Amino acid sequence: MLVIHPDECIDCGVCEPECPVSAIISDSAPEAENWRAINAQMARAWPTIYKKGDPPADADTWKGVSGKYSLYFSPKPGGQR
Repeated sequence: MLVIHPDECIDCGVCEPECPVSAIISDSAPEAENWRAINAQMARAWPTIYKKGDPPADADTWKGVSGKYSLYFSPKPGGQR
């Protein structure tokens, strides 16, 4: 899971079509209501990514899987336990 810092986002919308799994939606969309606070909190807690990395090897396996947040979310970046 990646997040976008709400104070740094300029709401240009460029990132939305670039997301390979359509996970980025406008923060004004009704379905974004539950995600706004989580996004803001994690953007302040997690380190900033400054360069593009390779996608995880199993990324395609997870496309379209529902319930990932409730089953697997951790506030620790990079899968730290």
